[in-house]
Amino acid sequence: MAPLSTLTFDTAFRPEIGAAVALAPGLTRITAPNASPYTFTGTNSFLIGKDKVAVVDPGPEDAAHLESLHRAIDGRPLTAILLTHTHRDHSAAAADLAQRYVVPLWFGGRHRLSRPLRRFERNPIKRSCDWNLIPDRTLVDGETITAGDMTVIVHTTPGHCANHLAFGLPEADILLSGDHVMGWNSTLVAVPDGSMADYFASLEKVIALPYRHYHPAHGGPIANGPAHAEALKVHRHMRNGQLLAAVGNGAKTLSAVVRAIYPTQPARIRLAARMTMAAHVEYLKERGALKVSRGLFGLRLSLP
Repeated sequence: MAPLSTLTFDTAFRPEIGAAVALAPGLTRITAPNASPYTFTGTNSFLIGKDKVAVVDPGPEDAAHLESLHRAIDGRPLTAILLTHTHRDHSAAAADLAQRYVVPLWFGGRHRLSRPLRRFERNPIKRSCDWNLIPDRTLVDGETITAGDMTVIVHTTPGHCANHLAFGLPEADILLSGDHVMGWNSTLVAVPDGSMADYFASLEKVIALPYRHYHPAHGGPIANGPAHAEALKVHRHMRNGQLLAAVGNGAKTLSAVVRAIYPTQPARIRLAARMTMAAHVEYLKERGALKVSRGLFGLRLSLP
């Protein structure tokens, strides 16, 4: 597998919202109407199976999207609802759909932080997390399950959040990569909900898996998934280098680092950048590349 020389993002993807789009035998995509700067064109829900089906990521609590899923199921037996993770743009409709079809919820355990909160710390995406959703079955790394009438392999991919999963469809050479690897943008990693160290480890993991084609939960398909994941890894290490350079040039706070690295981005994008830069700060501190002191007025950054 040859890595991409540069990271390129596909921002031209324009799905027909609510339409059932066949991607491969036994795999269908239905995109929800929840487009935003954080969800791109909306959350992609998937149906796995032919005569019997399972739903992956039923998406937001939206009546029109639930009806789109119902039309796509088209009277076939629904065997389970799977979640890549428990951020609400993926999971908010899960309980209603499970009740409607009387089927179990399968995912990687209740929502949890990647590490405990520190004193005076808050989780910046707390309201986006589905804290009360409980799985009927907790999926574990490497297990083979039957979803609908197809074989699926579970791969734990923490980083974006602690309970993130990817689902491999070995018969189709496809990985449903959730929010871990997307083609339209790099993944938000917001500590302590997520972890940059876990994110890097999970990138290495999927690169080594035997799936070429990725279908993410936002945006269009990725033709060469491992190469794109490799380019994302290079991109994130480049951000590590930019952060250290900014501190070396006098940036002593997280705000100053964000201004140095993202000088022209709009406010909402810079908010996401600030969250991910905080994850880079934590990653570099853990490796001894950055000194961080914490006080009532935030972080103070310096080189060792």
